[in-house]
Amino acid sequence: MSSRQTTLFDAEPDPWQLDAAHEVLAASVVFAEQPLGPYDYAVPANLAAKLKPGQRVQVPLGKGNRSVTGYCTAVASKPVGSRPLKPIGRVIDERPLLSPAMLRLAEWMADYYLCPLGQVLQAIVPAGVRGQAGTREMTFLSVPQQVREQLAAGALKLGQKQADALRVLAASARPLTPPELAQAAKCTLAPVNELRKKKLVQADVRRIQQVAAEQQPLPRENHLQLNADQRTALDAILAPLKARRHETILLHGVTGSGKTEVYIRAIEEVLGYGRQAIVLVPEISLTPQTRSRFQSRFASVAVLHSHLSDAERHWHWQQIAAGLVQVVVGARSAVFAPTPQLGLIVIDEEHDGSFKQNEAPRYHARDVALRRAAMESVPLVLGSATPSLESWQKAAEGSGFRVQGSGIEIPNPKSQIANPQPPAPSPSPFVLIDLPRRVEDRPLPAVVTIDLRAEFQSRSHRGAVSRSLQRAIEEALRDEGQVILLLNRRGFSTHIQCPACGHVVQCPACDLALTHHRQDEQAICHYCDFQTPAPVRCPECAFDGIRFSGFGTERLEAEIRGRFPDVSVLRMDSDTMQRPGSHEAALSRFKSGEVKILLGTQMIAKGLDFPNVTLVGVINADTTLHFADLRA
Repeated sequence: MSSRQTTLFDAEPDPWQLDAAHEVLAASVVFAEQPLGPYDYAVPANLAAKLKPGQRVQVPLGKGNRSVTGYCTAVASKPVGSRPLKPIGRVIDERPLLSPAMLRLAEWMADYYLCPLGQVLQAIVPAGVRGQAGTREMTFLSVPQQVREQLAAGALKLGQKQADALRVLAASARPLTPPELAQAAKCTLAPVNELRKKKLVQADVRRIQQVAAEQQPLPRENHLQLNADQRTALDAILAPLKARRHETILLHGVTGSGKTEVYIRAIEEVLGYGRQAIVLVPEISLTPQTRSRFQSRFASVAVLHSHLSDAERHWHWQQIAAGLVQVVVGARSAVFAPTPQLGLIVIDEEHDGSFKQNEAPRYHARDVALRRAAMESVPLVLGSATPSLESWQKAAEGSGFRVQGSGIEIPNPKSQIANPQPPAPSPSPFVLIDLPRRVEDRPLPAVVTIDLRAEFQSRSHRGAVSRSLQRAIEEALRDEGQVILLLNRRGFSTHIQCPACGHVVQCPACDLALTHHRQDEQAICHYCDFQTPAPVRCPECAFDGIRFSGFGTERLEAEIRGRFPDVSVLRMDSDTMQRPGSHEAALSRFKSGEVKILLGTQMIAKGLDFPNVTLVGVINADTTLHFADLRA
């Protein structure tokens, strides 16, 4: 290279600057189905003021420009590329369905659970909200100011009925629909339509909510007296609440220790700051009882669960988003409730497996609640009599000690290990609070374990109910008590097998044994819902003596009805509790004493409180020990 030759680095280049003339306002759009995006679309001038992140938009996609609905996740000015951006067709939602905080949570879920962002947003926004269930578009008429002036000056030449209709609309304090205007002006729709054709009235199309969920007011309950353990737990929750910081409190309280009253007192403090609370419960069957408890203490409580109709869910969603709801109660999906002023999240029975979603995005409500609480700087309360291993370990590592109900701090055994370096502070502190005693020092129930091997050796006894349990049931009924029987296997027989060739009837997709349901004589897979008629002979060798073995709730119900024919029996499982309101009706019958024996799956074993229950029987209790789960 010649010494006289200049190089590219002789002079400092000019800083990069965007040319405003070559910028375009663009929206980033993602889809719930392939292609997932994100894709950039140009925002037309007439939509620039209306479009915000969190709204759904209709956009052209592909070479054929087919109209597709997507979610707008960001709006920003971007430089114009070599190819012009396609414009957005229209904005579907008047207001964003997702707040900036919920969009950030959705982005975290997409990254953490390896799920496309569009699918996450589809899971967060319920189908009833996306379909605007319970609403309809209605046209509202009003009189423009210029027409009002012409009408007052008598400059309009109209027929008598048209003039009367125009005067009625101008005098109305609010816009009227065409039928309302026709009724008020005592005319048909023809004069109203003529006014619209002459453009003397302004038409505005709005979507109006027509379905509202009914809420029956309950008698108000007074405060319950807190004991020393509950007061200590409440103070631990109120400390981060008053400091406006995030903290996770694991409330380890034995059954009957008064955890719900602690939740209620903490929520009352939250409401004093003008904020809202979310309470998650594991089962739909718990929702009516929990809702009733909270409705008796708070003025506005909303419920979100899968047994609501789309219209009811949409109505609740709108009430929550408008800030008109104080407390949101629901199953795992309620963690996405659109609370604009969130102040506290409570997860009752936090160890329960039903908080895990089995479809994409396969989120765990406890982890999502932890992330949301941290993002919005609010406390998270996890309550359980048997905390999950994950929460227990995090609490032990995060706090380094356990706060007992008496206020005594016990060091964590890990902290006693010789270690010159102090443990790193946890980014999400966990505090473990104990409620070791029941309210009013009530004794814990006596637990008796029955060895069924001796029962099976006796030829005089066959069935799911042992002789000891039958005598206990008879004694409880004789003393006017009620009985709960738990068997966490639905159906009649748990597997179908041929004794001749050993063939087991299995699901072709899951390779698992099908469960026999006698009600419809079907063999059903409880994982993928595959159904086939129950075989009358072996599908492999055609042997007539195919055997139906194992006990399910259907078979247990038949046995109980046979042993106690004069006693009212009710079964609660996902087969019998399918209609909306069926949980409330079943639990109401049991609470009133109309039903004496309640049997079912795990939905009857989580947090329900019935004072007249004097006996609980767990059938084949050791079956849960053999589940393919590390927590078994």
